[in-house]
Amino acid sequence: MQAGSSGSQTLSRGIRLLEILAAEGRDLSIDELAAALDVHRSVAYRLLRTLEDHDLVTREGTGRVTLGAGLAALAAGVSHDLQTAALPELTEVANELGMTCLLAVLLDHDEAVTLASAAPRRTVAVVSYRPGHRHPITRGAPGKAILQQLPDDAWPPEADAALRREIAQARTRGYTVSADEVVPSLRSVAVPLQLPGQPPAAIAVIHVSLPREEAEIAARLRTAAGAVARALGA
Repeated sequence: MQAGSSGSQTLSRGIRLLEILAAEGRDLSIDELAAALDVHRSVAYRLLRTLEDHDLVTREGTGRVTLGAGLAALAAGVSHDLQTAALPELTEVANELGMTCLLAVLLDHDEAVTLASAAPRRTVAVVSYRPGHRHPITRGAPGKAILQQLPDDAWPPEADAALRREIAQARTRGYTVSADEVVPSLRSVAVPLQLPGQPPAAIAVIHVSLPREEAEIAARLRTAAGAVARALGA
């Protein structure tokens, strides 16, 4: 996107920097951020200094950059009712199944963004999946659970015949699955979440392996989705 002025270009780059950190889900170096933004290292450094002043990013002792606590204050007002209703259910599912459970919603017509997530209290391996993580709705179980709620003529142009067949099957059985599609080595199961006045959403679990059969996991997720819908009066 081309900015109309130097000021708007700076704002755009700062927002894009936050998006990159959220999408990567890990700490990045200044050089990595500069490369991702396609800017000189000094430009990336100035952006980081400004974002640091507002607690939106934090630099660790090693110099690597992560999202800051200030984002929590900004996120508190975004879909607050949905997050409030969903988080207890996500936590219950995560602890019951021993898998990270998340809520994703449609963003910008072609991406799924994680709105809230919960990790299990007791498990050998915990998969971290931060709120703000984004990926195309054509990949990953949460994205495809959102995609199946859209009319076919609203699908992204990259949706091919194989994906259309997969979604047709998902609509019949009521859930989507994925393996190694968004993050290597991770598997996922997701179910759609439809709420009045809200964008298409999905509840999903992710882990390196599935502790139960896919259909059994999906049934538990549907129970959680129903509880969230009832909490919001749907």
